[in-house]
Parts: sequence; C-alpha cells; structure tokens
Amino acid sequence: MGLITASMPAGARGVALAATLCLAQGASAQLRGPSHPAVPAVPSQSSSAAQQALSAAEPSPAPTLDAAEWLRRMHSASRTRSYVGTFVVSAATGNLSSARIWHVAKGGVLMERIEVLSGAPRSTFRRNDQIMTFLPESKVVKSEKRENVDIFPNLPGSPDSAVSDYYDVGLLGKGRVAGFDADVVQLAPRDAMRFGYRIWSERRSGLVIALQTVDDEGRVVEQSAFSELQLDAPIKMNTLSQMMGNTTGYRVEKSELERTTAVAEGWSLKTTVPGFKPVSVYRRALDGDANPERTMQWTFTDGLASVSLFIEPYDAARQSREVSLALGATHTLTRKLVDRNGDWWLTAVGEVPAQTLESFAQNLVRLR
Repeated sequence: MGLITASMPAGARGVALAATLCLAQGASAQLRGPSHPAVPAVPSQSSSAAQQALSAAEPSPAPTLDAAEWLRRMHSASRTRSYVGTFVVSAATGNLSSARIWHVAKGGVLMERIEVLSGAPRSTFRRNDQIMTFLPESKVVKSEKRENVDIFPNLPGSPDSAVSDYYDVGLLGKGRVAGFDADVVQLAPRDAMRFGYRIWSERRSGLVIALQTVDDEGRVVEQSAFSELQLDAPIKMNTLSQMMGNTTGYRVEKSELERTTAVAEGWSLKTTVPGFKPVSVYRRALDGDANPERTMQWTFTDGLASVSLFIEPYDAARQSREVSLALGATHTLTRKLVDRNGDWWLTAVGEVPAQTLESFAQNLVRLR
C-alpha cells in the first residue's frame, strides 16, 4: 500500500507524548551561524504576552562543556528547581498550543501539573513515575506508571557521554527569554538520522527555557518557550498531591505495563540504527486492548531523541492503510508486517526525521 503523508492533528500524538504539548505555528527561521543565531518567537493570545519575545543572541566565547555536560547541567536543573510558568509550543504546521506548568522538586520527589490551555481540556499530574491524566469532558482519568519519564520540556531521562558521539556542541551566544538571561547552545547532528537543537538555558540554574528543533536544511520544525516564568516558586507539593488523588466523579482507567525483552516477544533488528540504544521493552494495552500481552512497546534513545515501536497483531478492520504523519519534530509511521504465522502492525513514533523511522521499520525482523 502507498504511504499517505499528512499533518498530524493536534492531540494525535497518543501514548508516546501523553504528557507533552501538541505543537503549532509556522517557523521557517534558518541557522545563521554562531554569531547571530535565529531566535524563536513566543506566540501569544494577548498583546502583552506577545511583547515578551526572545531577544537576539550576542556573541560569546567558545564553551568548555561538551554536549553531554551541557545536557547534564540542564537535566539537573529540571530535577532540583521548582517553578511555575506558561509554556508555548509551535510547529511549522500552523497550529499553536500552550499550557500552564507547576513543577516541584523536593527531597528527591518530582511533581508536575500541566494544564493545557488550548484545545480539549486536559490536566496531567505526575509524581515521579506515576502519571494521571484528567479528561473533564469524558470524566475519565487515565493512570499509568512509566519508567524513564522525560523531564518537561522534553529532556532525556539520563544523558550520557554517547551524546557527544552524534552531536557537536557550540555556544552561540546570549539571549533573554521571559525576562531571564540565557546561554544559547546549539547541538548539531553528525548525520541525517536525527534533528539539531538550539537551546536557551537559564544562565544561573541551567533550566531549559526555550528550545528549537532544526532539520538538516536549517529550518525550524518545532519550537517552544516560556512566555512567563517564576523560578523557585512557593508551590506546595501536598496541594498538588491532593489534586492528583481527587478522582471523585471520574472513571479511572489503569494501563498496566509488564517489562519484557524484544527477544522474548520474538523480535529483533537486523542492523541497529546508528546511535539509538534500546532502553525498555514492555507489554502493554493500546486503545483499551484486552490482550496487553500481544502488544509490545520497544523504546530507543540516542540520549536526546527517542523512538518507540508499538507492535500488535494486524487487524484489517482497524488498520486499513499505512500512513506517514508529521507534527513538528514528531513523526509517526505505520506499517503492515507480513508473517506466515499471522501478520503484525507496526506504529513507530519519534522526535526524529522520517527516514530514521523508516530505517527502524526496514530492520525489524520476526524471530519465530
């Protein structure tokens, strides 16, 4: 079957991005070189917020940190600092989403509340690996546990030295976001299997306060930034815990994950995709499937970008055609896998170029 290329509608990211924002507004800024990098606009629904645009970066000396060290600093800030802010996310497809975020880090416990401000109402609470998403319109709460949960906004769970094998780092200069001084860091990929990144890191804490994802032609495919931010905000963790636990009037749907291995499920890759290491394999239910043991989620990361492969039995009534979808930096590919003992259906999702998902699909093999 031929592939259909289309824009993914807002909110269609599904399982892989349940706690993140759907993206929007067009962005075609080009990389301009290390002296004067392009700066993401901060779209807003009010004129006052619109004035909080990011300032142009100024030249700065070369950095002394490599890619992994920069990421560790940013990652540490997200795990040790508390804040409240409004986060705006946009993509080159023309839509816009925003959310209000409460983030608390105290005594080794992380809690977040993410209140979506556009589209269908949705509130997501997180306490370490426990995630609960409240859907007011349907009066449903989706509850699940996840290991290696990304730290909002979209930082890897555990950056390591391997990141430097696939990304070159450069300090582009200085900038301001939401009133905070920032270092502007560029992570340029060494191959075409991953996107590049331009990151605004709050100077004193290292917290990521703006992010651009850039393709191989220098075009910004996705960008995000705080339009308003309060660092070290006096947020009460107990208050968030009480809100997270109050499911009165809601139907709670639990998604149970069972750890397994790809080999145990009968799958392997003929050739590894450069830089991407497997981090977890689970059996899980998708779309309320009553047979979670038949559905596998295999997740890979290069230390920055991630890819998830969802493999389930093929159902012609539900899975009629293969598609290739894109929303900002997130691509989705579906593929029917023919097998003599029964066909399978692959859904590959990742913040990577489409060709990377294609490489995973072409290298996936059935062992039994």
